Amino acid sequence: MVQFNDWCDSAFTPVGNHHVRVMTGRPADLALGQQLTAAAVPTHYTSKERITGALSRLGKTAAAKMLTDLLPQTQQIRSGDLGEIYATEWIEAHSGYRAPIKRLRWKDHRNMAMRGEDVIGMILDPATQRLRFLKTEAKSRIDLRSQTLEEARTGLDKDGGLPSSHALSFISARLLDLGTDAPLVDAIDEALYRHGIPPDSVKHLLFTFSGNSPQALLIKALQTYPGPIEQWGVGLHVNEHAAFIGAVYDQVIADANQP
Repeated sequence: MVQFNDWCDSAFTPVGNHHVRVMTGRPADLALGQQLTAAAVPTHYTSKERITGALSRLGKTAAAKMLTDLLPQTQQIRSGDLGEIYATEWIEAHSGYRAPIKRLRWKDHRNMAMRGEDVIGMILDPATQRLRFLKTEAKSRIDLRSQTLEEARTGLDKDGGLPSSHALSFISARLLDLGTDAPLVDAIDEALYRHGIPPDSVKHLLFTFSGNSPQALLIKALQTYPGPIEQWGVGLHVNEHAAFIGAVYDQVIADANQP
């Protein structure tokens, strides 16, 4: 886990029925943030079992190359991937929802961005035994601007603000392939093909990772949202955004090649 609280300060701001949370990396603790992130990144591209199996069958050098070959090479794709990784990690640790799959494991190519909804959090409501959803758009920018949040809003508002059937079917199929959570597969299929997804079972998460403070932009984005779905704005602010991303991926590669 990335353990945001170990290297970030956090500030909460209510915005009507919505809320904004900004996590700011402490300069003195950014090296720790890089280390914690680098430890979490590999499992977003492949399973621990695959890494362990490669180590035992192929040896350290080949296993390191296998992992390195999965990592994006361009700064732009690394930035986008890390934004999605952070959103997934935050959902798992702090939202009360689950992110049932690590979507980047199924990228078409390491230097291409994935299509579709970035992350969908889920939780089974104990009262109704039906799923509740956290539809998420993650954006990573050196200099975050309102246009980027408008792009995220467009994504969140697609399909009437609900998770798309394509995205949910993708998650269901991957879980079925993995054989890890048959009850969740059943619950997704129930939502898709029997009960439907009422808007009051959905929340939106607008997650940003940026080199400038996202607070004012996130507050404005939530204040101007006219729809009925509860909105969460969460921003991770790290100075020297590009250098931090580079250091994280350099650390992943260095860790993989340690003797």
